[in-house]
Amino acid sequence: MSWLKMIRFGMLHVAVAISLVPITGVLNRIMIHELGIMASIVAALIILPHLFSPIQVFIGQFSDRHPLWGYRRTPYIALGILLCVVGAALTPFAAFAMDANFWPGLIFALLVFGIWGVGFNTAVVSYLSLASDISPAQYRSRTIAVMWFMMITAVISTAIGTGRALEPYSPERLIEVFAICAGVALTIATLGLIGLEPRNAVPLSHEERYSATASVRTVVRDPLARRFFVYLMFMLSAILGQDVLLEPYGAQAFAMDVRSTTQLTATWGSATLLALLLHGIVLSRWLSNKHGAMVGGIIAATGLTLIALSGILHLEPIFVPAVALLGFGTGIATATNLALMLDMTTPQQVGLFIGAWGVADAAARGLGNLLAGIIRDLAALVVGPTGAYATVFLIEAIILCTALVMLRAIDVSAFRSQRRDLGQLVAAMGDA
Repeated sequence: MSWLKMIRFGMLHVAVAISLVPITGVLNRIMIHELGIMASIVAALIILPHLFSPIQVFIGQFSDRHPLWGYRRTPYIALGILLCVVGAALTPFAAFAMDANFWPGLIFALLVFGIWGVGFNTAVVSYLSLASDISPAQYRSRTIAVMWFMMITAVISTAIGTGRALEPYSPERLIEVFAICAGVALTIATLGLIGLEPRNAVPLSHEERYSATASVRTVVRDPLARRFFVYLMFMLSAILGQDVLLEPYGAQAFAMDVRSTTQLTATWGSATLLALLLHGIVLSRWLSNKHGAMVGGIIAATGLTLIALSGILHLEPIFVPAVALLGFGTGIATATNLALMLDMTTPQQVGLFIGAWGVADAAARGLGNLLAGIIRDLAALVVGPTGAYATVFLIEAIILCTALVMLRAIDVSAFRSQRRDLGQLVAAMGDA
């Protein structure tokens, strides 16, 4: 696997990220703060890709069996990215339609955000499957690392670029910027995809694909695995549940303009990337994965607490550093928890546990964002808008601390000593 091919896989990941950032880093703020749409409704629309994530297994299995024009993955990647960027480009129209006439606008928004969500899942599972198909086993971790690094860099660059392009903000400019992002994403994806998959190629390895249901049911049969899965749900929902609310919070608490709140995504992403690099180069030598997960969680919880206190106490100078602290803790927690999960598996179980990780990540993002929006709307009736946002961040900090208490009780060595044979587990699951 050449570096050029790894970079081309990364370009597909970058294209999807470019379609995502304007929605979660700009449109959420516009819809909640400028248009006054309920945060719970905005959250429900933005989490549609996570609600649709179970279709990844069906799409992956379908593309396994139904190549098109001699290509097993390329047509599905192209279709997914096309739906993703077209849906993303139409989301501002849906937001303004809801503002003009709510119920018809909401129906249109569900359609548009649904197209984006289906495209997102179709593209992601297809290009990850292609990476697995044509990457020798010894190069897969390197390929994923390159894709992840390029994706985080794209998130930062897109946030900075869209923030500058939206100065000054106007609805017309917002629509134009989203169209530009869609065009850039489509161009990058096209350059990365053409010629990437050999025609009529036989995959280097074809691993069994496990459904989300199979992964979860297998994991919950083991008490130690079940405890770790619940811990992941708590940890991820606390860290990732702020996605929808961070930018509108900056606008509400500190009267930050659209450009400034968009830069929060760049700040968070830069800190996350720095943490990933620092962990990979330095911290992993000093800290075990479990201790690293504890450190990352504590840093992230501190960031969430400071974000809440900055608004309550009107201390704007600590807000952006607190966002960076949250991003740094997120980076360490992500790297260490994924490594910790792999520590707790045998080679034969990796597919199942990666599937369980995907379920935990999608469910935590979706549930965390939705509950954050609902709590914000309800708390605003009692403590006002700024206090409502602060309440959500404090609750997330408490959930994260609860997760860390759960982590202390997880014994990796005990899990490995009690692991069961994968074949027996799957057979038992099938007989249930």
